[in-house]
Amino acid sequence: MKILLYSHDWAPTIGGVQTITMSLAKELANSVDSSSAERTEVTLVTPTAQAGMNDSELPFRVVRSPGFFELLKLIRGADLIHLAGPILKPLALAVMLRKRVVVEHHGFQAICPNGQLFFTVTQSRCPGYFMMGQHTKCLACNRPLGVFATFSKWLATFPRRILCKFVDANITPTNWLADQLKLPRTQTIYHGIPLSAGSTAALKPPIRFAFLGRLVASKRIPVLLAAAKELHTMDQSFQLLIIGDGPEREALENLAQQYELSGCVSFTHYLDDNQLNDTLALVASVVIPSGSGEVFNLAAAENMRHGRIAIVPSGSAVAEVAGDAGVSFSEGDASSLAKAMKSIIENSELRESLSQAARDRCQRLFPDEIMVRAHLDLYRSLAV
Repeated sequence: MKILLYSHDWAPTIGGVQTITMSLAKELANSVDSSSAERTEVTLVTPTAQAGMNDSELPFRVVRSPGFFELLKLIRGADLIHLAGPILKPLALAVMLRKRVVVEHHGFQAICPNGQLFFTVTQSRCPGYFMMGQHTKCLACNRPLGVFATFSKWLATFPRRILCKFVDANITPTNWLADQLKLPRTQTIYHGIPLSAGSTAALKPPIRFAFLGRLVASKRIPVLLAAAKELHTMDQSFQLLIIGDGPEREALENLAQQYELSGCVSFTHYLDDNQLNDTLALVASVVIPSGSGEVFNLAAAENMRHGRIAIVPSGSAVAEVAGDAGVSFSEGDASSLAKAMKSIIENSELRESLSQAARDRCQRLFPDEIMVRAHLDLYRSLAV
């Protein structure tokens, strides 16, 4: 089987989409159909620049920034097209050529012009204005981008959604996202992570929490800092690490100073793998302050693998990932988040039970081999 895997953002750029598509492409390239002994031939196509990366070391072919006719030829020659999101040009070409097409949704591009389901006007999770037909809200949300970008993003959402109704399968990494998208022929396949043995979360005082990710408005880190302020006011002993970079960094550091949190909150820039592992070895719990933009959250699953407890907004995709192995709070409510964090600080039995439950949940639901097998089963069912 010849599979063309298209990802708009890919290595060497770092992120969840890149991690999943890399893992999927590697495993697919090494897979063999037991019934026919046929190997899977994978070609990954991306507009992302190579930037010094040695693509020849990968077990699959990589084509970067193909022209229109080269892309057309690649799509014609494939048995199945797998798109990492509803990317308009390859999606339209594949549908017009009547190829077998699978769209794996890593965001909200089929129901939200900015792809984040985040309403910038109120700095809160969007209730789904595009699907409600409240398009003036969508235009107001993206207005800071300028008139052209605002209308372009809004208009592009219509053909993306329409084309997704014609593909052979839509894949979502959570049932929660499937409920949001409401697209036909949708199948949930959880993202997979390597389940090699790792460090155990430190559960001795002071209890340490961590946020990992880009420092942008949609992550709602001010809510986390407000929760930390409440805990500090209650004389709770804890440490909070903010790990990452982004345009909101200076404002967040200033807010932490304003809240007088220098003794219990610290900021680090992005850390390499070794530095990150060493830092997180001292962390008992990871906090995800916002459900906006989240359709799974690999960081939550990867830390649960090590027994770290995920504190997540209720009614979100991340809440589905954490399940009964996490602690939930009302999104946007600093007092609710502080209460959730306080329960981890004060209750050692809860910490121990949730830590083990997190490991067990990852072993049961998120092994990468389960993810790859589910994709292959889907591909082969479409080839019949």
